[in-house]
Amino acid sequence: MIWKLNVTVAAVIEQNGRYLLVEETIQGVSKIMLNQPAGHLDPGESIIEGTVRETLEETAYTFVPQYLLGIYQWHSSCNDTTYLRFALGGDATNHDSERILDSGIIRTTWLSVAEMNESIDRHRSPLVMQCVRDHLAGKHYPLEMLTYYN
Repeated sequence: MIWKLNVTVAAVIEQNGRYLLVEETIQGVSKIMLNQPAGHLDPGESIIEGTVRETLEETAYTFVPQYLLGIYQWHSSCNDTTYLRFALGGDATNHDSERILDSGIIRTTWLSVAEMNESIDRHRSPLVMQCVRDHLAGKHYPLEMLTYYN
């Protein structure tokens, strides 16, 4: 068996004390889950490009990355998969209310930290809240740390 690392990207977007999340259905999970706008990095795509694309596809917002929030490694025992998540912080602009969201995305929502804590049993992974905690702690690293060679 060949071990495969799943590289994902996520956007952490805060406005007025609320964080942009998506409510989504997950194959094999019977409840609606919460996650940052996030997904797998596509072939030939930079981390920044992937984060901007995933945010647009899942929320209909244009994401303007400003900093690297963190790099997170997590092993899910549910599907025996290891994820390497690159989380970028920044702003959401230009919402296209007519845009059709990705398959599985029910809607976007803005939640406070208290609301997120109350719904922690619906978080897609522990990385959702860890990214928020890191954002609140002021962890910001320059995007120049991400070098892309094509």
